[in-house]
Amino acid sequence: MNQEKETLAKWIFCLAACTSVVAVLAICFFLFAEGLPAIGEIGVKEFLLGMKWKPSNNYFGIFPMIIGSLMVTAGALIVGVPIGILAAVFLAFYCPKKWYTPIKAMTELMAGIPSVVYGFFGLVVMVPLVREYIGGKGYSVLTASLLLGIMILPTIIGVSQAAMEAVPKKYAEGALALGATKERSLFFAALPAAKSGILAGVVLGIGRALGETMAVVMVAGNQPQIAKSILSGTRTLTSNIILEMGYAADLHREALIATGVVLFIFILIINGVFAVLKERGGHEK
Repeated sequence: MNQEKETLAKWIFCLAACTSVVAVLAICFFLFAEGLPAIGEIGVKEFLLGMKWKPSNNYFGIFPMIIGSLMVTAGALIVGVPIGILAAVFLAFYCPKKWYTPIKAMTELMAGIPSVVYGFFGLVVMVPLVREYIGGKGYSVLTASLLLGIMILPTIIGVSQAAMEAVPKKYAEGALALGATKERSLFFAALPAAKSGILAGVVLGIGRALGETMAVVMVAGNQPQIAKSILSGTRTLTSNIILEMGYAADLHREALIATGVVLFIFILIINGVFAVLKERGGHEK
């Protein structure tokens, strides 16, 4: 009887795992089946490196959106990674017990806030602040980067903190025994041992920033051109899809799906780089 239950449980777990794999394969099949023909019709060079996006005139160049996505994601990392890692260090090693629960609860609550709520916050609070105290119209790369930097904090904090707390205490204790201060023992012994986990948090943050749509649509300005400065508006790949998919048809619709293919390839590249870095880190140990 117990063996039958174990067999049933094994097949249930296997089915759950296969469902995830099938879902990913189905998404890949749809994207590439619908998107690759459009890229072939438009031309790879014209599609990826084209500077104009005017579907009504059959211009389908997404290069400005690629640059916009990279600029906004890079800005979000500049804002979110240092704050997230330092916050994780505080929670893992410095936070008093009476503060830990409310602070941890608030960081986890940030992960559950809908993107559109972040977008409203950015629209009502951040856009006017940037316009008044920094310059520009407020709808800009800078505003989108600041907002996304806030949005990726819970991901980076949660994963990095878990990685830091999983490091054996002997690393820090050994450094302390050799005469290092607590700060030196953490930053030169404990944190390097947790670098794979911290890197995983950063990669997840990149994925969140690169794939975010609603919040960026509300604060980035949505101009399909390369931003001349961080105070200029821009449009990302995800924004381009959501803004036009509702009324797109024929080649226009297929070009938007092809944009999703490019975004999907970016995510694959990021995950591949992370896998290589993680493997090298494992060999170094």
